[in-house]
Amino acid sequence: MLTKKECKLKKLLDSSDKTAVALSFVCVLHCIALPLVLLALPSISGLLVLDDERFHLWLVFIVIPISIFALISGFLHHKRTSVFFVSALGMLMLIAAALFGHDYLGEKGEVGLTLFGSILIAVGHLRNLRLRRVRVCRNLSEPSL
Repeated sequence: MLTKKECKLKKLLDSSDKTAVALSFVCVLHCIALPLVLLALPSISGLLVLDDERFHLWLVFIVIPISIFALISGFLHHKRTSVFFVSALGMLMLIAAALFGHDYLGEKGEVGLTLFGSILIAVGHLRNLRLRRVRVCRNLSEPSL
């Protein structure tokens, strides 16, 4: 049985992985849906702050610390470096897209890099969440000596 402190930590770690996945989904949604909305309703383009490049930077500044916290905490449980490296590659892609993508890759390249990076981050966090749960379940089912 988990102690009260362990339960709180588990909830925090679960929520950090889930938050990172949700934010990755926001990146994907932003990259795919916003251009469609602007095509359908061009008159509202001036009202949207979401099409600004600063939105990418804000999202990166929110995603990266949450991701690092969740991935390091997860690594301490499951010891799988592949999970960390997949997500780290995704984070580097997001940073590169936010800082340099538009200037060096054009709009389509920036969107592609952001989408691929977001997917890698989400995959890494889902795997991290699953591995932490397996590890906790195994520890709970093992007899104590």
